[in-house]
Amino acid sequence: MYHEGQISYEPVPLPDRREMDDAEMAAAAEAFLSLMKGRHSVRDFDTRPVAQEVIARCVETAGRAPSGANHQPWHFVAIADPAMKAEIRGAAEAEEEKFYAGGAGDAWLKALEPIGTGVSKPHLEAAPWLIVVFAQRYGVTKEGTRYKNYYVPESVGIATGFLIAALHHAGLSALTHTPNPMRFLNGLCDRPESEKPVMILAVGHPAEGATVPAVAKIKKPLEEILTVRA
Repeated sequence: MYHEGQISYEPVPLPDRREMDDAEMAAAAEAFLSLMKGRHSVRDFDTRPVAQEVIARCVETAGRAPSGANHQPWHFVAIADPAMKAEIRGAAEAEEEKFYAGGAGDAWLKALEPIGTGVSKPHLEAAPWLIVVFAQRYGVTKEGTRYKNYYVPESVGIATGFLIAALHHAGLSALTHTPNPMRFLNGLCDRPESEKPVMILAVGHPAEGATVPAVAKIKKPLEEILTVRA
């Protein structure tokens, strides 16, 4: 994290060393792959509540992500208040109406057709939690001095990946939602101008009749996403 004044480099022994043999590493990698293969984005959420402590632990996991200069340029707002969720839904759907009315362009709308998305976003109210992810474009000290953050999009993207994996590991489903533009979230969440909202995660248990788009099950094979130069 950012420190004012001169901070010198001081190495410390690696505090958490994991020792695995080759077979254990292969098994661990296979087990995690199997776990993540079961992760699906859903739009139909059950009314079953989720304890705040679970959400807090998952966000704490996100906060362990690596970041540029270790500035940790992120902030997460977890929302369970029904009135606030309804307000976010209303504002998001207002932006979506413009998006689907032509603001997105024909190519983008055509790309979304197999996903089955539209203007209506009931999941923003149905999910027991909404987690709004903010990227801190720059930091501000207690004295009001602005300082630069580094690799902000990359850092926040990694932290959000940690968060989604942690939520799935905890038995929860999540849906990424990115209304465009999203500046209305600063006011609703009482976040400063220095922060940019980048995503809303709807979080909860999938409803009994939850579905996913068939196309979402189609993933690129390993040979299309991996090049090895050994």
